[in-house]
Formats: sequence, structure tokens, C-alpha cells
Amino acid sequence: MRSVGQPQRRAILTGGLAATAALVTGCSSKTDSTGPATTAGAAAKVPSPSASAAPNSSRAAFARLMEGNKRWVNGALQHPDRDPRRREFVAQAQDPYGVILSCIDSRVPPELLFDTGLGDLFVLRTGGGVVGPVVTGSVEYGPMTSGTPLIVVLGHQRCGAIKAAYGAMNTGKKLPGNLQSIADALRPAYRATLKGKTDDPVDTMTRNHVMQTAADLRSNSDLAPLVRKGDLAVVSAYYSLDTGRVEVLTGVPTA
Repeated sequence: MRSVGQPQRRAILTGGLAATAALVTGCSSKTDSTGPATTAGAAAKVPSPSASAAPNSSRAAFARLMEGNKRWVNGALQHPDRDPRRREFVAQAQDPYGVILSCIDSRVPPELLFDTGLGDLFVLRTGGGVVGPVVTGSVEYGPMTSGTPLIVVLGHQRCGAIKAAYGAMNTGKKLPGNLQSIADALRPAYRATLKGKTDDPVDTMTRNHVMQTAADLRSNSDLAPLVRKGDLAVVSAYYSLDTGRVEVLTGVPTA
């Protein structure tokens, strides 16, 4: 949970991380349980336009995302928290309820396919959804500094980055420029794919990659204590370009 004993937990886990990260990124997290800090009295009076408060548990956050995805699939979008009042409300501080790590693919915008709004999600996008120290640190930012209760590692159908990496490793040819670094990061998923039989190795490699990434984050020395306490869930999921549906692979939050 995010509210009970959180300041003490943040101090123990992160020390000066929050201040440093905020200074570097220009971001600010929530400062108290009643709402964002403000410097202008008028801004302090702006109510949140949300119909309901941000989820404060991994299960509630997961449910909120999946409800949004259902609306996306059915074409019943609500477009929540996307107006000037919401912009004013989150201008001084933020309180996202989820972290999404996904691919840069133009057809997979997390804010749209989960029908979320401004200030709802921390979103990180890299080619193939690959990770490195900077990406991992960015994923850690929400859970470790503001108690964000959910991380979703999202792969997708027909991923061009994974297709290129699979082809390069399968033929022994290197990709041009820094694209090779993406292929190198995907090698564990490639090896796992070769161990089984599959009619669609690229799709299988995509699923293997997001499950491996979620497992790595779940056992991360900094995030694992939060997972064990039930303060954080790390979910791996797969997005269908054809249907718009998000399929959950591992890590569904429990009560």
C-alpha cells in the first residue's frame, strides 16, 4: 500500500534518491496524502477532475488499467484526465499509479490503449522494450520514491525490433549502428525461444522477453522488498495489434 508508513519506507529504501532523481528529471512526486503541493493559492483550490481517486494498491491499479483496455477494445473510450483542469491539478506534483515499460512502436501508446490521462502513468519506451541501468533506474523511480504500486512490462504483436534481432542472431549478422545493442539485450529471450518448438519464433521471443524482464525486475534487489511486502506487483503482458487487447502473461496482483 502507498499511504501507510510510506515516508519511513522511502527513507530506508532510497535515502537521497528521490531528491536527486527529481533534480535530474525535473519531475516531482506527491508530497502529502491530501494532494499536490502548490505555490499559488488559486492552484491549490483546483479540484481533481477524476471521478475516483488514484488506486492505492497493485490490485486496484491493475484493475483500473484493464478496465481502460476493455474500453479501448470496445471503442467506449472515456478519455479521462485530459483537460486544462487536470493539467492545473498535476502541475505542482504527480501521483501516477502505474509504470509502463513498452516498445517505441507507434501503434502501442500506453496512455491510449489503457485509456488513461495526464499524470496517471510513468511511461518508458525503448526499442523492443529492452532495459539497461538507466531504464531500470527510471522504472524504479515511481515505486521507490512515491510508492507507485504497479509495473507493467508490455510486449506487442509483430514487434519490428524483436524481429530484426531474431533475424540477426539467427543468421549471425550484426545489425547496423547501435541497433546491435538492442539485439544483444534480447539474446536471453532468443536463447529461451530456441529451447522450445514454435510456429512463430518472433512472437514467442517477444513473450519470452517481457516475462524475463518482469522476472528480473521482480527480483531486483531494490524492488524485491516491495514485492514481498505486497506494496508492488510486476506484471508481464502482451498487446495485440489486431484486437487492441492486452493479454496478461505473469504477475497478476492478488489481494
